[in-house]
Amino acid sequence: MSWSRARSSPRRSTISTTPLDPPIGPYDHLKGVLGAPLTLVEYGDFECPYCRATVPVVHEVLERLGRRVVFAFRHFPLAELHPYALSAALASEAAALVGQFWPMYGRLMSGDEPALTQADLRRYAEEIGVPPESVLWPATQRVEDRVEADFNSGVRSGVRGTPALFVNGIAYRGERTVDALVAALEAHDADQPVT
Repeated sequence: MSWSRARSSPRRSTISTTPLDPPIGPYDHLKGVLGAPLTLVEYGDFECPYCRATVPVVHEVLERLGRRVVFAFRHFPLAELHPYALSAALASEAAALVGQFWPMYGRLMSGDEPALTQADLRRYAEEIGVPPESVLWPATQRVEDRVEADFNSGVRSGVRGTPALFVNGIAYRGERTVDALVAALEAHDADQPVT
């Protein structure tokens, strides 16, 4: 696995033409309903400060747009920059095996500073009712494969840093504010025929 070819970035520009590969699907960790007319995908790293800052923004976007939007989180651990990113990603996937991805995601992304040591991961697992030994090393092949698949899809999609957002399947490089993301999502929605 090559987890170090990218960077954490506060970049801001515009929507590009880089497509999401693969498109959002049932294999993703979703908030909302697959098939919603609007999609927002984040490639993130649990230790990245910019990803952590994006969490409340995404939450507000989901609140504002309701059932019209579905959000997916994909792993893009920047292990060379963030020594705990990979173990946190693996722990979240281990929690996902017992239906607890989003509670683990919430714990991993809570607070101003990441707390992602093995002791922290054990505590989070206990707090959400997951056997602690299931989220600690060594990870199962299935868990490793999932994180690697997300990372590789990010590389194919042109991800070079985190957080990387995709609005309706296209790379978004604009401001990471609620208003900017809602406007980008709704601009795409306005172009769609009303059915």
